[in-house]
Amino acid sequence: QVQLVESGGGLVQAGGSLRLSCAASGRTFSRNAMGWFRQAPGKAREFVATIRWNGGDTYYADYADSVKGRFTISGDNAKNTVYLQMNSLKPEDTAVYYCAARGSSTPVWPLRVGAQYDYWGQGTEVTVSS
Repeated sequence: QVQLVESGGGLVQAGGSLRLSCAASGRTFSRNAMGWFRQAPGKAREFVATIRWNGGDTYYADYADSVKGRFTISGDNAKNTVYLQMNSLKPEDTAVYYCAARGSSTPVWPLRVGAQYDYWGQGTEVTVSS
């Protein structure tokens, strides 16, 4: 059974930082994309960042314009874990953050749509106070 478990959310002041983690179990996603999405209250889920390993320690990453330069996605392939380092947080970053993983390889890149992912975590809440 595949499980994605997020952690690291919490309450932080504007300008602060948080690091989210997503630990995958049940199978490996070494060559497939993993991503982060978020959903703010009353809003639709939106893409945040995605990562895909290219063999070894190299990988591709892509970001939503709203977080580019502030957030960094990375991963530990051996641990089957993906991270989202969030710096310079803003109140508009407040949302539930979800980790997602694709179950199969695809030549399509980047994967910015939720329907392109097969597995989802339960979410971790991030609140940024002004």
